[in-house]
Amino acid sequence: MFNWEQLNSTCNNCRNCDLAGTRTNIVIGRGNPNAPIMFIGEGPGEQEDLRGLPFVGPAGQLLDTLLEALKFKPDEYYIANVVKCRPPNNRVPNEEEAEKCLPYLRNQVALIRPRIIVCLGSTAAKYIVARDAKITQIRGHWIQRKKFWIMPTFHPAALLRDQSKKELLFKDIKEVKKKINQLVSEEYGG
Repeated sequence: MFNWEQLNSTCNNCRNCDLAGTRTNIVIGRGNPNAPIMFIGEGPGEQEDLRGLPFVGPAGQLLDTLLEALKFKPDEYYIANVVKCRPPNNRVPNEEEAEKCLPYLRNQVALIRPRIIVCLGSTAAKYIVARDAKITQIRGHWIQRKKFWIMPTFHPAALLRDQSKKELLFKDIKEVKKKINQLVSEEYGG
């Protein structure tokens, strides 16, 4: 397992798949590296690729607004993606691309050691929950694996295309807030 410095260096020099040839920047993550909550999306979009940070485009702005509305503190979460390089035209990463990047994501999870992992969208659910996971069937349901509580939900980009998902995403993220408060309370005997 790499420490943060080694992970950043390894990702920046990665040429394990074709995405490395089309990226502007590697997009590793943002937020508190000791956060109790980790949000995982699909992959960087255009704005993320340009800035080298995940979730800074329209979908990220929507996620930030939602987290602020539900009173999440910035030190409570870390945000990453399944793949660290932007797939051309924002397409879904293919199996090979995701497989090549998963060791980096696993390394991030091991370093952060979150209590809760939120899978934002079907790609994250596929590689974290189960390969045959259907986001419409599992979203909003807690899954416990090892030491992690996992909440699959819609990707904020889905709301930009379909406003009917807004209420469900809000409800799911509200459940995340409730669960982290419960876990912290149990941890401190409250």
